Amino acid sequence: MIVECERCHARYHYDEDRFGGKASKKLRCSKCRSIFEVINTRSYESQPPVRPIVPDATRTRRSSGSGSGSGSGGSPASEARPAAAPSPVPLPTPTPIRRPAARSELKLPADRKMSLAVIAGPDAGRIFQIEKPRVVIGREDVDLALDDPELSRQHAALEVRGEEVTLCDLGSTNGTLVADQAVDEATIENQTEFTVGGSTLMLIVTSA
Repeated sequence: MIVECERCHARYHYDEDRFGGKASKKLRCSKCRSIFEVINTRSYESQPPVRPIVPDATRTRRSSGSGSGSGSGGSPASEARPAAAPSPVPLPTPTPIRRPAARSELKLPADRKMSLAVIAGPDAGRIFQIEKPRVVIGREDVDLALDDPELSRQHAALEVRGEEVTLCDLGSTNGTLVADQAVDEATIENQTEFTVGGSTLMLIVTSA
């Protein structure tokens, strides 16, 4: 789904699965650093539609009988007649729910080169070229392995969709920070710094 910062109106892609069943989630804008709330639209789709109550049509209306006639042959009381059944009440047409736009596929930009520079931590000074649209950062069995004991085995991931880069925490023990704020997911740009474990990295984007 696409979300928008309430202050600077920057737009980001956000994976609905990261709500974890919650009705909302708070994110920090990587541009203006303000915190804004994102509503989970899926939580409203499971609610049953409201149906109107149809009035009871079994009640009958009785006519009043006429007065007694002359002699013994008085007019009999008129028969009770059932009331006309009410017209069917149409059900309201449900309002269609706008589903969020699908996320674009992961791919590296054709006219840009991307890399990650370690600017603090045990591996400070190392630069890693980003050669695939999804790069997992951690200690073992990852695309970018750092010699940092504070890192989780698979700590965070960078996902590239053209010129848009998203940083995702992978349920790490010590968290992923952007501008000293823990994030589950954040869009980062050229020269944005982020911290994983005891290491601080910077995204570098240059012309191809």
